[in-house]
Amino acid sequence: MSNDTRDIVEELLRRMAEGDHDRTAELFAEPIDWQLDWPAEGHPAVPWIRPRSSRADVADHFRSLEAHHVPELNGTSVTRILVDGAHAVVFGEIVQTVRDGGTAYTSPFALHLTVEDGLVTLYHIYEDSLTVARALSAQA
Repeated sequence: MSNDTRDIVEELLRRMAEGDHDRTAELFAEPIDWQLDWPAEGHPAVPWIRPRSSRADVADHFRSLEAHHVPELNGTSVTRILVDGAHAVVFGEIVQTVRDGGTAYTSPFALHLTVEDGLVTLYHIYEDSLTVARALSAQA
């Protein structure tokens, strides 16, 4: 596999879409600079929001996302990938349905990634956290 930033980002997105959490995690460096656009304390209805630093943490993050959503109803899409050297920004729209309660939600997102030596070293995602929290809170 290429160490090119675009190639690694496209492979990451492919593995994420396939739901292969362990293979997705293999693309991450250890430790990973991980940040989700949420308040530091997270939200009790959204259990995957917590600090991550290892490949095992990354796989757990994606497993938790899947456990709380209906994968067959995932309509998440990527609209643009911008690459500047080691940095990439992915723009798109998250479309998910909460497993418990069936609440659907949509959120635009921007994902900032850095790739070094063929591995993702930085993963910062910005999304409409209020929409996600409301959708997950509706299941109660």
